[in-house]
Amino acid sequence: MKRITLAGHKAQHFGFAVSGKVATITLNRPERKNPLTFDSYGELRDLFREMSYATDVKAVVFTGAGGNFCSGGDVHEIIGPLVKMEMPELLEFTRMTGDLIKAMRACPQPIIAAIDGVCTGAGAMIACASDMRLATARSKLAFLFVRVGLAGADMGACTLLPRLIGLSRAADWLYTGRVVNGEEAERVGFHTRLVEPDKLMAEATALANELADGPTFGHAMTKTMLWQEWNSGLGECIEAEAQAQAICMQTQDFERAYHAFAAKRKPVFEGN
Repeated sequence: MKRITLAGHKAQHFGFAVSGKVATITLNRPERKNPLTFDSYGELRDLFREMSYATDVKAVVFTGAGGNFCSGGDVHEIIGPLVKMEMPELLEFTRMTGDLIKAMRACPQPIIAAIDGVCTGAGAMIACASDMRLATARSKLAFLFVRVGLAGADMGACTLLPRLIGLSRAADWLYTGRVVNGEEAERVGFHTRLVEPDKLMAEATALANELADGPTFGHAMTKTMLWQEWNSGLGECIEAEAQAQAICMQTQDFERAYHAFAAKRKPVFEGN
């Protein structure tokens, strides 16, 4: 099976660094509030696909530079060209953006979004696709698709968002495209928790390190089951979880945890 390491990987259209077992992705066009381009979409999709084969990265922090997370697709570099495209090109683009979300959900590493300032459009969908979202009270979340004459059904919004906040609230956000502040987003369950702006990256990185030091095979299985069970019945889910847990019980981490408990010490997990 393909095996790679991502330490030293050079990204062209965003910042990327690996420290210990945690990778940090930073959208770094702060003068424009970190919009995405055709190139950055494609490179992000490819990077998250590679994550499935990475042996050194056990958790990911996704953030933006300059006090904002991501303002969505660049108006001049994406939306302008899109209005001139024919249907085959448009479908190629919308499938590519959706492939980014699928790659984020399919990679085994937990992804923590560290959200400050603007988090709109495609940026909001990147937040949706993350496993946890740490944010500031001053963050501004909006699903802006309707405000540019499009459906709210973009990049999986109509399946991901209702599962995070419920159908009625998702309808409100997707129909209106209104701006949701950090406190409201945390109150309804979109954000995992709120932190102070000057502590955002430290807390996101600390959480990522905590997960990376845990039973990472188990975390990967948890992520798989969370994704797989959305469209299954209770009986199917229970059987799938029985099989998943039995597989995890074969890992050395499970045995390590038992021996550590018996010895009254903290287990040291190694992800196998």
